[in-house]
Amino acid sequence: MSTPVEAVQTERLAIDGGVTARTRPDPPMYPGGNLIGPEEEAAVLEVIRSKRLFRYYGPQPGPSKVAEFEQAFAAHMGVPYAVAVSSGTGALMCGGAGIGIGPGDEVIVPAYTFIAPVASVALLGAVPILAEVDETLTLDPADVERKITPRTKAILAVHMRGAAAHMQELQALARARDLRVIEDVAQANGGTYRGQRLGSLGDVGCYSLQFNKVITCGEGGVVVTSEETIHQRALMLQDTVGGPRNHIPPTHALFGMNYRMTELAGAVALVQLGRLDGLIETMRTRKRALKEGMADALTRAGGQFRVLSDPAGEAAIALIFFMPTVDLAQRAIQALKAENIGASALYDPDRVDYHVYAHWAPILAQRSWAPQGGPWRWGEPVTYSPDMCPRTLDLLHRAVHLDVNPLFTDDDIAETVVGLNKVLNALA
Repeated sequence: MSTPVEAVQTERLAIDGGVTARTRPDPPMYPGGNLIGPEEEAAVLEVIRSKRLFRYYGPQPGPSKVAEFEQAFAAHMGVPYAVAVSSGTGALMCGGAGIGIGPGDEVIVPAYTFIAPVASVALLGAVPILAEVDETLTLDPADVERKITPRTKAILAVHMRGAAAHMQELQALARARDLRVIEDVAQANGGTYRGQRLGSLGDVGCYSLQFNKVITCGEGGVVVTSEETIHQRALMLQDTVGGPRNHIPPTHALFGMNYRMTELAGAVALVQLGRLDGLIETMRTRKRALKEGMADALTRAGGQFRVLSDPAGEAAIALIFFMPTVDLAQRAIQALKAENIGASALYDPDRVDYHVYAHWAPILAQRSWAPQGGPWRWGEPVTYSPDMCPRTLDLLHRAVHLDVNPLFTDDDIAETVVGLNKVLNALA
């Protein structure tokens, strides 16, 4: 006698008129945002009632929620210094300035990442050098090594879609060439690499607390480092009076901007930090069940899971697998959507997506805010083209992406496994 799962798998695909595997669509993918509740409300009310909305002063003296969050975040990540800022992009700006990126420098960046880290490099005056990603969908160390020149200042390692970059290999390259390493942890907050928190391995780590991220305060970011000099430079850039406010001598002070975090954001972020490890563990558990339930069918269909540099340490926000051809990937995505499963493509040539280098029109065209300015006016000429990283485009074009939502119930997981098997068996 067939089991219920086997019975459903023999039915027609929903895209062909069969019954959908999932009885409800995916909940929205806002891991920390979906959990906002009485604790965050109480923290915000405490700040409102104190009337202290600015971290440095208010009508009455008292402790700063932002300062408390910075201390807690640094301790959680195992580093001595953390600076809370207004956004993940602000964190990248402060982190890049912290290690001294500027005109004449080159920074190696992955061809698959959100445009923000690449734009931060350019806004600091350095030239972004694009490198391929491999089956981890993070920087390919071999291509990074090929892209290093005498002008290279840093490697920007992005822990993409919840998974760590090849940190051991990238750090070895950096040490051998006297380069800096920036970690972008926007999509992998809470993940680890060989037992260390992501963001704590490089010279500087940059996090986002934007609403889509693992934990959130709506909009915000954090810079972490173990070097006092980098910490001081980040403090100076994130505050227009960061030098005197942080007792940095005038002989060493630099002018700053305003990337400060508000007390309201700091209060929410502090509560959300307490939710981080629980969210990660829930998503890891859900992802393991999905992978185990679909592994055989994926193999029969000729597909393979995304490779992970450290499977035990991933943040597990997504399940990604590659199909052998673009056509099969597209067919899988459409069939899974029909089953009420929120599958999506990572690359569509006809849909602008700022996560894929081929769609970074301002970067590829080397457009800057002032016609006579921009990082590409110094040093050796650099040429970009939409097809310059073919391996990256091939991998992304054949990828199928599924969110791993912490709100998934056991029934959601079981139904999703049924749908995945239905579709993959039909494509085998």
